[in-house]
Amino acid sequence: MQAEHSYADAPPLEVLVHPGGNGTRPQLSDGEQLDWVRRRRAEVPLMTSVCTGSLVYAAAGLLSGRPATTYWGALDLLAELDPTIEVRPDDRFVDDGDVITSAGISAGIDMALHLVVRLAGADRAREVRRGIQYDPAPPV
Repeated sequence: MQAEHSYADAPPLEVLVHPGGNGTRPQLSDGEQLDWVRRRRAEVPLMTSVCTGSLVYAAAGLLSGRPATTYWGALDLLAELDPTIEVRPDDRFVDDGDVITSAGISAGIDMALHLVVRLAGADRAREVRRGIQYDPAPPV
């Protein structure tokens, strides 16, 4: 994949999905990145995150006083970043209206399908689920 836009010339966004992974840790203290996220919050109607992407939102102050989740191994860090967050360790994703956070990778798929329901309806979400052959019943 290659980006078609930089931060500077990106078109207006309807949804922002902040990814997780180890790359989020340096972003927690990166003032420029956190400022960028805060600016997007002011103009993007729906902010979402997968896995530890929610840590960046927490560090930017976007989750203050809100329910949220993250990857199970980072739940304590989420609470440390902002003690006002209502951490939901058992939820695969948390939809708080204009902010949706999800736990780990497969929970991110659940959140994505939920997002498709919100934006395009349940029939479209079922088509997407079939298209990616996602069967949430684990074999073990």
